[in-house]
Amino acid sequence: MLPVYWKLFGGVPAHEVLAHRVFWSFIFLVGLVLATRRWPTLRREARELLNHRRRLLGLAVGAVLISCNWVTFIWAVNHDRVVESSLGYYINPLLNVLIGVTVLRERLSVRQFVAVLLAAAGVLHLTLHHGSLPVVALILAGTMSVYGLTKKVTGLSAMVGMTLETALIAPLALVFFITLYSRGQGLPPGLSPTYLLLVASGAVTAVPLIMFAYSLNRLSLTVIGIIQYISPTLTLLLGVFLYHEPFTTVHLVAFALIWSGLLLFTTRA
Repeated sequence: MLPVYWKLFGGVPAHEVLAHRVFWSFIFLVGLVLATRRWPTLRREARELLNHRRRLLGLAVGAVLISCNWVTFIWAVNHDRVVESSLGYYINPLLNVLIGVTVLRERLSVRQFVAVLLAAAGVLHLTLHHGSLPVVALILAGTMSVYGLTKKVTGLSAMVGMTLETALIAPLALVFFITLYSRGQGLPPGLSPTYLLLVASGAVTAVPLIMFAYSLNRLSLTVIGIIQYISPTLTLLLGVFLYHEPFTTVHLVAFALIWSGLLLFTTRA
């Protein structure tokens, strides 16, 4: 339901919404760490991170990637690209397979290979008939997939990892606010509904991600894989039926190819 939430900020530039999302996520996560008495764990993992440049670099890259993903999604929602953004999150799991093969040297089964080919055919079909690549979809899929890779590199626990990621970019958000307000620009702090919703974006962002991370230890990957398709499906339905974005025969063929790939990927013979 996040597209509905971000639609509320149609009059606020995407990069300003991103700054609020990052800053208030950090504040919320720090509060959550203190409330759950995980401050010692945070300090210990932060110290360990400083002694491992590869993991620290992975954390920094992950922070940049998730920021790019967030701002792209916010921009897409408020520029009538909800349908295209859903396409990105359908492509994401299949792109994860490619990263696993090319970077982590994982073996690709015949079913996975065919699934990736079907997804590629869907993107190609959309590109040829629209005359341009679905850039928004590819940015969303690409940033989220590589972000997942950085999470493997850092090996941090869910809540601590997110707290440290936002800690890296929260100072940049604060500098952005200071610069913006010094020029008399931006949404002024206060009790206006829009500003309060921006403050709430910290919890709106963090809670689902933390719940997802915890679910990884409680559900099978097959179940999680299927559940993950609920989100882009709801996004697609919102784009078509609530926001009345175009969904042509070209879209239908492209999505059908990608859905076929996903079906092949998530089922067993």
